Amino acid sequence: MLSRIVFVSANAVKSSGPLGAGLVQLSHLHTSPNSQAPVPALPEKGGKTRHGIIPEELFQLLYPKTGVTGPYVLGAGLLTYILSKEIYIINHETFAAACMGTVIIYGVRKFGPDVAAFADKLNEEKVQKAQEVKDLAMTSLAQAIQDEKKEQWRAEGRQMLFDAKRNNVAMLLETNRRERVHMVTNEVKKRLDYQIALQTLHRRMEQEHMVNWVEKNVVTSITPQQEKASIAKCITDLKVLAKVQQAKTAA
Repeated sequence: MLSRIVFVSANAVKSSGPLGAGLVQLSHLHTSPNSQAPVPALPEKGGKTRHGIIPEELFQLLYPKTGVTGPYVLGAGLLTYILSKEIYIINHETFAAACMGTVIIYGVRKFGPDVAAFADKLNEEKVQKAQEVKDLAMTSLAQAIQDEKKEQWRAEGRQMLFDAKRNNVAMLLETNRRERVHMVTNEVKKRLDYQIALQTLHRRMEQEHMVNWVEKNVVTSITPQQEKASIAKCITDLKVLAKVQQAKTAA
């Protein structure tokens, strides 16, 4: 994968020459706004390769300069140079490495698909579990959001409840005030009625006393002769009234 990144970067700066390549290398040595950008996600599957290990980007990089056979000539020439200059010497370790490489390649080709399918299955199970955890977290967070909105709605309604309670308390206070005013009015009315009744009693007692006093004085001032004359006068008046009544009856 690192080789692919190198080849892709080389394709990007191949037209700019050595100076462009140097600028690309220097751009990674200091901090810039671009260095803070998010790193692109790596692909889940590798790109195309030739002969199992050589990336396709290497061939695409050399085709414009060397043609189709250029990569093969470069590889053969490099191998010939290494062997002719005895940079690498063929010995028994080379044959042992070739045998081990053959066994490894055979094992990879033989058991690689099964191992890859098993690894993919494990990866899918892990991804599914992670997705379940994510879905559960999203569900719990959505429920928490709904609960928070409901609590906010309740908090808004609580203000209305407080206003209603304030109105109720104000009504109770006003009712108590009016009841006390009514009680005070009744008490004052009772006291005024008592004073009126007391004055009426005094006036009536004064009148009765005056009547009794006048009657007593009048009775004491009448002489026996006046009393006899008054009785005779009453008898005469009664007889006249009797005659008048008999005349009305006869008529």
